[in-house]
Amino acid sequence: MSSPHQYPTEPLWLRALLWVVAVLLMLAAVVYQRSTGPTYPRQGSFAAGGRSFDYSLVRSDWSERTNDAARVRLPDPGPQASGTLYWKRYRTGDAFTPAPLARETVEGEAMLVGRLPAQPAAGKLEYYLELETGEAALRVPPAAEANVVIRFKDHVPAAILVPHVILMFFAVLIGMRTGLAAIFAPSSMRRWSWVALIGMTVGGMVLGPIVQKYAFGEYWTGFPWGGDWTDNKMLVMWLSWVFACAVIGFRPKRRELIPRAAVLLGALVMSAVYLIPHSMGGSELDYGAVEQGVDPAEAIRTGKR
Repeated sequence: MSSPHQYPTEPLWLRALLWVVAVLLMLAAVVYQRSTGPTYPRQGSFAAGGRSFDYSLVRSDWSERTNDAARVRLPDPGPQASGTLYWKRYRTGDAFTPAPLARETVEGEAMLVGRLPAQPAAGKLEYYLELETGEAALRVPPAAEANVVIRFKDHVPAAILVPHVILMFFAVLIGMRTGLAAIFAPSSMRRWSWVALIGMTVGGMVLGPIVQKYAFGEYWTGFPWGGDWTDNKMLVMWLSWVFACAVIGFRPKRRELIPRAAVLLGALVMSAVYLIPHSMGGSELDYGAVEQGVDPAEAIRTGKR
């Protein structure tokens, strides 16, 4: 009877190279998520007085439980400039409410600042700004672009949020390294597969729902109870690695082609999941239900409406 397949240990240079590639892939995934997600600031620029000013418009903030308004900031192009912030509740027939911008110094920089009223958790506001520079009237963002949408959430303690984020980055790093191992360095494939699964389980399936509970009042809003893309993405990714680890087990097989394919599949699913922007199809307050007397905590919906 033949013995299970035993892989020789790969040279150090190859293992080091695969770690470098895995780190680059993880960083690429993080940058892509940050630049495409609907909760990260809207970046842009406007011209005034022969200069270009870069702006960053907030798209996520704390809810009304923090008793604070979200601040919208534009660089101050000069003393002759003035502006107005226009906002309304998202997906409603409300008229836009104007709010004048005030001059403030923020971290040593002169800014024009407007304030958006805090909303219940998962509440969203739609807004844009109009700026008079003394030379021209500008709309920010430009009229050709969609208005900015900001979503509010309840406070998540750093003791929960920080480990969640670190473990998810860790799981992506190990998952990418494991997928590379399945192709180029299978001697370490089995060990790293289990490490990736443990990181995803603790970071995503344990701490993730706790973060969701703090932020929006529910532990889980994905399948089968809701359409939250973030929860569903996490579930699909986690199940792919549960399948991979079930296939590979703890000891080498006589035929390792299928275990290697299962691990590679897990890494490919992880890559596909991270190509979907973070927080899309997430929790959203149904203002129509609130107006009918539903408690805001019970009027949160998920998925596209």
